[in-house]
Amino acid sequence: MLLLAVDTATPAVTVALHDGSSVVAETTRVDARRHGELLLPLIDSTLREAGLKLDAVTGLVVGVGPGPYTGLRVGLATAETFAFALGVPVHGLCTLDALAYAAGAGTPGTGPGTGPGAGGGIEGPFAVATDARRKEVYWARYDDARTRTTEPAVDRPAEIAEQLAGLPVAGAGALLYPEAFPDARGPEHVSAAALASLAAEKLAAGTEFLPPLPLYLRRPDAQVPKNYKVVTPK
Repeated sequence: MLLLAVDTATPAVTVALHDGSSVVAETTRVDARRHGELLLPLIDSTLREAGLKLDAVTGLVVGVGPGPYTGLRVGLATAETFAFALGVPVHGLCTLDALAYAAGAGTPGTGPGTGPGAGGGIEGPFAVATDARRKEVYWARYDDARTRTTEPAVDRPAEIAEQLAGLPVAGAGALLYPEAFPDARGPEHVSAAALASLAAEKLAAGTEFLPPLPLYLRRPDAQVPKNYKVVTPK
């Protein structure tokens, strides 16, 4: 088995390869504006690092969000295209679940902001929160690294501070709003290493995945301007 995992739901463009036992290579770059430019070169460099070619991949894993519209669809479209070309399955995972896996008992990963010194090992109930822009966060609550207890949601930090009072909260969303999340923890961004490791566990256990469809919790930031002038041919 060789899983190729990608996630572009956060500012981290992250890629990893997992052979069913462990992560064999991972590459991550943090750049919220260059998902489309970075993803394919990172896939290529990750394969080269592992000394493998794309045709060795037996399955794709992709983070389905929640995340901003433009960045999120880059990873999903790429994963589905590769899966179609290779004739292999593509498995969807909630990006927040991968972040929780890294923050708790799962694999921390090796990318920027995800290493062992940046978090991992949270015990007991906790939450994760990523930056949703517009002064909001995408978040969910967990009993442990593998057990989510709420549906992913998007809210302003002040609106959920009381619900999460006393809990560690991992992720960039928590680190951005320390007044609402005083026990903010790393890792800051999701890691494809964690995404791949969680997927490998689920495949071994025979548990279901999400479809590779974007998990949007609100309308896109880009919208048609109001009151614009319609130009029609004479």
